[in-house]
Amino acid sequence: MKSNRNNSDDFGHQGQLKLAVLVDADNTQASIVEGLLGEIAKYGVASVKRIYGDWTSTNLRSWKEKLLEYAIQPVQQFAYTSGKNSTDSAMIIDAMDLLYTENLDGFCVVSSDSDFTRLAARLREDGKLVLGFGQKKTPKPFVAACDKFVYTEILRENEDDSHGGREPKKEAAPDMKGDKKINTLLRAAVEDSADEFGWAYLGAVGTYIANRLPEFDSRNYGFRKLGDLIKASGLFEIDERDNPYNPGKQLYMRLLQKGSEKGGGRR
Repeated sequence: MKSNRNNSDDFGHQGQLKLAVLVDADNTQASIVEGLLGEIAKYGVASVKRIYGDWTSTNLRSWKEKLLEYAIQPVQQFAYTSGKNSTDSAMIIDAMDLLYTENLDGFCVVSSDSDFTRLAARLREDGKLVLGFGQKKTPKPFVAACDKFVYTEILRENEDDSHGGREPKKEAAPDMKGDKKINTLLRAAVEDSADEFGWAYLGAVGTYIANRLPEFDSRNYGFRKLGDLIKASGLFEIDERDNPYNPGKQLYMRLLQKGSEKGGGRR
């Protein structure tokens, strides 16, 4: 069951929700921590920050250097049996304890392990927002069980760009015309969100996409914003309308009509 929460551009800006951040240190690289917490801040406040692993092991040395800096509480979990991941069990038990004892709005589960699929589904059944974070190798069932899933490769790239005053690397925009899956999704989102004249507001389009595909993120296609991706697709007429309550523009789009010019305005 998908969440009924509203989404703005790229599913962010939902206000100051109280979130629990639970990190599987065995399946997460320390290099993403700044990007991870920055991404979570788009949704709310990380009221609880815990990371799970065997801290007697040298494998987690890179994480140890980050814990104090980012006020993340380490939870010790000994590897009692070789080949068995006891960290998962500890995270799941803590998540359920937090669900019943703390007044939280959502959970951020940071792992690439499919063992958290049922946990994500259970938390959503209780009406909590579930944000998943993991590598692109994360099994699809866990991805689909979350309200939103962010691939951590993106967060590592963002972190690299934010250091040393360097400008973000400018890459050539991908050719959207050859990606049938994303083009079909964009068309369906606009058609579903359109008014009687065929125009759809960007926020409504973003909500539809997030409900259909939790792992969708415009950054996976080389664009920082959903609106930029939609403009680059060449599938729609674009209309940027003035907002009397905001100095910015509101982006509307509709499917290109036969004979119409790309990027045309309102009729």
